[in-house]
Amino acid sequence: MDLTRLSLRIRVFLFFAALAAGNIAALVAGLFYGYERLGDPSVLNAFIIGGTVAGFVILGLIAGVWFLFDENVSKPIERLAGVMRARTHAEIEGELDQQAARYLGDLAPAAAAVTQHLAETRSALTEAVQRETSRLAAEKERLEALLSDVPVGVLLCSADHQLVFYNGQAVDLLGSSHAPGLDRRVFDYLHQQPIAHAYQRLMEIEDPDAASDLLCATKADGKVLAARMRLLSEGEDHHLAKRPGYVLTLRDVSGDMRAHAQREQLMDELFDRIRRPAAALQSLTGVLTDDNGPTGPERDRVRVAARSEARHLAEAIHTLFERHEQNRADWWPLAMIRASDLGDAVRARVAAEGGEILSVTAALMLRCEGFEMVALLAKLVGHLTGRKDIRLEITEDGAGALIAIEWVGAPVGVSELERWLEEPLDTGMPDVTGRRVLTSHASELWPEPLPDGRGRLCLPLREARLVTSRPAPVPRAVVYDFDLLAKAREAEIVDSKLEDLTYVVFDTETTGLLPTEGDEIVQIAAVRIVNGRRVETEIFDTLVNPGRKIPPASTAVHGISDAMVEGAPDIVEVGRRFHKFVEGAVLVAHNAPFDMEFLRRKELLIGENFDNPTLDTVLLSAVVFGQSETHSLDALTHRLGITIPEEARHTAIGDTVATADAFLKLLPALRARGLTTFGEVVAEVRKHGRLIRDLND
Repeated sequence: MDLTRLSLRIRVFLFFAALAAGNIAALVAGLFYGYERLGDPSVLNAFIIGGTVAGFVILGLIAGVWFLFDENVSKPIERLAGVMRARTHAEIEGELDQQAARYLGDLAPAAAAVTQHLAETRSALTEAVQRETSRLAAEKERLEALLSDVPVGVLLCSADHQLVFYNGQAVDLLGSSHAPGLDRRVFDYLHQQPIAHAYQRLMEIEDPDAASDLLCATKADGKVLAARMRLLSEGEDHHLAKRPGYVLTLRDVSGDMRAHAQREQLMDELFDRIRRPAAALQSLTGVLTDDNGPTGPERDRVRVAARSEARHLAEAIHTLFERHEQNRADWWPLAMIRASDLGDAVRARVAAEGGEILSVTAALMLRCEGFEMVALLAKLVGHLTGRKDIRLEITEDGAGALIAIEWVGAPVGVSELERWLEEPLDTGMPDVTGRRVLTSHASELWPEPLPDGRGRLCLPLREARLVTSRPAPVPRAVVYDFDLLAKAREAEIVDSKLEDLTYVVFDTETTGLLPTEGDEIVQIAAVRIVNGRRVETEIFDTLVNPGRKIPPASTAVHGISDAMVEGAPDIVEVGRRFHKFVEGAVLVAHNAPFDMEFLRRKELLIGENFDNPTLDTVLLSAVVFGQSETHSLDALTHRLGITIPEEARHTAIGDTVATADAFLKLLPALRARGLTTFGEVVAEVRKHGRLIRDLND
């Protein structure tokens, strides 16, 4: 038997047990020897009574000494070892509590001195690298800001097609009911075949500068995306093995494809509608110009037919031209800008050229190309020399808006206005004229006389809307962990290293503590831990309608009332979303059997099984600090130097974040004990089964 695998307290207990057994054996041997030498059978009962009394006295003394030794030596040593290991590997600050080991002589002060010296050394090292770290952090923030503003979605994937990086635009484009997550497969969001085929094609080319353009579609809503894939080279990441990862840039072309289809349909209809009248006109014209053609009434009928065909051709061309004009703005990439911003830009442009204009704008959002529109309006104002009180007014006009430049003075003629529109605008491109700007906006410009010697120019825009509350900003976060590119994946989770696993730490709030008697979940919160760090942006937090009243006693604990869950989704919908969130991850919870019992009772309704591997921070705390410690969440976080805000305590997300932070601090302490794989940790926690049930059977 390998005694080194047993805990210190068990080994000490076995030592005292062996001591007791030896004393009893010596006592029995001595009494037997004395009885044999005495040779008097009448004293046998006296020997037995005396031996029994002496044996109980010996056992009592040894048990008392063992109890004192266990309480004042074994437990303090075990507790001291756990605290030292936590402070060494989990970077916990604060002084070590020496009171628990007060009977161990100089051991506790020595341990306190060691941990204090370690903290000072760590602090000095941190201060030494702080300047370089600050510089790198500033560069990292600038890079993240630049990447977050890239107008296309960017994904970085490992060779196993796991997400390593994504930006906010990619989150919007993927459009899934569950947001992307690090270390998830990109095929959860995009159809596999085009991406896998492009990757295989690039691998066969073996050209580090090659790129592959492809079309792919989202699984959530079938949105068509234009993508470009490029493999990562060894110079971009020294961790790359035989198969490199790749960068995937995404752009939504669903609108472009619809516009292209509309143009193709219009062209097909154009040729179809003018082909027959044109052919008929050609034939009729040939008949009319033929010297040997018909005369008299027959010739008149040919003329009538020719005029009819010409009218049909003109009507077709006119109708198709109107449809072309209506759709023109849809074919041009126009953005929504505030009317006030457009007015301010025109006023500033005119002022820079030495002019003056008053801007009056309604609270509207205009669909237009702002730069070119500002250049056109400023150009028009520049031509209004000699006019006074020039005013730019933008008002609502049906479904669109009307941009009007008003003045006091001579009117503008149509021919003069046409000449202005043919002049190039000050945009840096000589081919951009006022007429081209009007064409790209499917609009027109005309002069109007007003009373009292005033005039104006009118420019309508087809699309505008009232300004409401400012829309939610585009997500700017970029989420990444480049170490995932070199992450080794084990076939069996028991052989996987702790740092290679993805974890989901979660917590639930319920109507009560008895799922067997109808208590239900009212809130679920979870966070993801990937590659040894908590991903700040990947959070699951939702209320759940329990379908029953929440007792006031429960509301007093977690603060969730019936009114708060009235419009919340039920456990079936939330359970399916949560199952997707935890897919492929190890579940972590404090007192996990309690939370898992509520989930597993709903598996039939949800249609999914929560069979993920599970770790319990109660048991992990017992492994690190010993069973004799208190292992409540408050006690654990206190030992690890984690503060739970009072307003977050007993809320699902507050307890989840605290549990996740505690788990991250326990991981290095487990590795320091030689527990590096998931299987080793599970084998160790099962030794503490009397505290709580392990869920990995």
